[in-house]
Amino acid sequence: MEHPVLFLPMLLKKLGLPVVLSADEAHTFLQKLLLPHVIYAWLLMLVFILIGWKVGKKIEVVPAKGQNFFETVLGGIEDFMIGIVGEEGRFIFPLIATLGIFILCSNYMGMIPGFYAPTSNLNTTLACAIIVVAYSELVGIKFHGIKYIKHFTGPVLWLAPLMFPIEVIGHLARVMSLSIRLFGNIFGEELVLAILFFLAGMYLAPLPMMVLGLFTGFIQAFIFCVLSMMYFAGAIEEAH
Repeated sequence: MEHPVLFLPMLLKKLGLPVVLSADEAHTFLQKLLLPHVIYAWLLMLVFILIGWKVGKKIEVVPAKGQNFFETVLGGIEDFMIGIVGEEGRFIFPLIATLGIFILCSNYMGMIPGFYAPTSNLNTTLACAIIVVAYSELVGIKFHGIKYIKHFTGPVLWLAPLMFPIEVIGHLARVMSLSIRLFGNIFGEELVLAILFFLAGMYLAPLPMMVLGLFTGFIQAFIFCVLSMMYFAGAIEEAH
C-alpha cells in the first residue's frame, strides 16, 4: 500500500534516481534499494545517527536536558529488560533498545502526511525478526555450548525424535510471529488512515484514528521487544 503522496521518493525521482513505489516495479538492485520502506528506514537511521552524534558530543557528569532525557529512557528500558532476561543478559540491551526505538519511530512515521512507515512493509519487520531469532540462538550456544541442543530434545531422551522437529518448527515460527504481527497491525492502520484521508480528510475524520495510532504504535513496539526479551531469556536459562 502506498500513500497518495510520498515526499522523499518524489524528490529523489526529480533528482533523476530510478525510484519506484512498489516491489513489482523494481527490476534492478538500485530500484530495490530505493523502495519507499527502504528510503524512509534510511532516513530514520540518519536521524538517529545525527541525534546520537549531537548528544554524544555534550555528555557531561551533570546531565543536561538532552542527556538526562536519553539516560532516563534508556535506563528505564534496561531495567525492564533485566527484570525479564536477568543480569547475565545485560549485553543484549543495545540490540533491544535499538530495535524498540527504531520500531516505535517507524510506526509513528507513517502518521505524518507524505511519509511512510517502514514497519508497514513485511520486509522491514521480517528483517528485524530474523535478527532477533538468529541472535537468540547464538546466545543460547554461547551460554550452553553443545548442551543447547537440550532445548530442542525435551525433558527425556526417548522423546527427542518427537520433540526435536516440533521445537525446530516452533523456533522458526518465532520469525513469523514477530514479523507478521507487527506488519499486519501497522499496515492495517496505514490503510485505514489512507482511506479516511481520501474520503474525509478535510473534515478531520482521520484524527481519532491517528490518536489511536499513537497508542497502537507504542503497543506493537512494546510487544515486539517483550517477546524478543522472552526468547533471549529462554535461550539463556538451563533446559528442563
